[in-house]
Amino acid sequence: IVTSDIALFWRAYDQAKPENNLIVYRDEYFKKGSVGMQEFIRSKIGSSSNLVTAIDAAPKYYASLRAQSAKIENYKPQMLASFRKLKEIYPDARFPNVYFVIGRMNAGGTATVKGLLIGFEMYGKTDDASVAELSGWKKSSVGKVERIPFIVAHELVHYQQKNAHLTSLYGGEVSLLGKSLSEGSADFIGKLISGGNDNQKLHEYGNPREKQLWLEFKKEMNGSDASNWLYQGDKAKDKPADLGYYVGYKIAESYYNKAKDKKQAVKDILEIKDFNHFLKASGYDEKFSVE
Repeated sequence: IVTSDIALFWRAYDQAKPENNLIVYRDEYFKKGSVGMQEFIRSKIGSSSNLVTAIDAAPKYYASLRAQSAKIENYKPQMLASFRKLKEIYPDARFPNVYFVIGRMNAGGTATVKGLLIGFEMYGKTDDASVAELSGWKKSSVGKVERIPFIVAHELVHYQQKNAHLTSLYGGEVSLLGKSLSEGSADFIGKLISGGNDNQKLHEYGNPREKQLWLEFKKEMNGSDASNWLYQGDKAKDKPADLGYYVGYKIAESYYNKAKDKKQAVKDILEIKDFNHFLKASGYDEKFSVE
C-alpha cells in the first residue's frame, strides 16, 4: 500500500504559486511519482495543467484534503484484512500494489496492470468540507475517507476478473449486461471481503424499484450502449447515475445465494465466460417472471 505520491503532492502544493504551478506540479509531483502515479497521469490526469485547473476550481476542497489524506494509514489493517479474506474465498487471488494519488477528480479508482490506483481526492469529504465548490456530479460522488477500504476491495476484484479483458475497462465491444456484471460483481465480491459497498446509495434507490429497473435494463442489456446505465457522470436524468452497478450486483448476488458451493460460486463470478449463460444460471430473471 503505497502513499508516497500523496506526500509528494503536498510538497508540490506548498511550493506552487500562480506563476510557477505548472512547472512545480510537473517537476515535484509528476516526475518524482511512483510507477502507479505514472500510470495515473497517463490514463487519468493527462497534464499538470489539467491538475491545476481542478485545484483552482475547488481550492478550499483541495486544501481540506490534507488532513483527510493523513488518515489513509489508519485504514491499512482493514484493507489488508480484505486481501486475506479474498485469498481465503478465492485461492487464485493475485495481489498488486495499491497506489494512493491525488488527481483531478475524474477517477476514484482504477485497476491496471501496474496495480490499483486510487484517486484520493474522491474520498476527502468531511461534514464541513467545502463541497459547495464542487459541481453536481462531483458533489454527489465524493465520499468520506472511511469508504477507502471499499473502493480498494472493488478494484482488487477487478484485478482478479478473468473476464476483465472482455470488458469496457480494457476496450472492446461488450454488451451492457457484460459491463454491468463486471462492475456489479466487483461491488458484490468487494462487499464479501470488505464488509461494505462503495455504491451503497444505488441500493437505497434500487431496492424499492428492483423489478422496474430490471425490466428496463433487460430491454437494453444485449446492446453495447451503456450510456443509460454506466459511467454517466452528471448526465443521468431523474435517477442516480450508474445503476448498472446495482443490476450487476443483484445478478451476482442471486447466483451466489443459489449456489451450494460458495467458494466455487466466487470463482464462477470472477471467471464468467458467457454473460447471458451466467444470467440464466443465476435465476435472477425468473425471480420477476413468477411474481
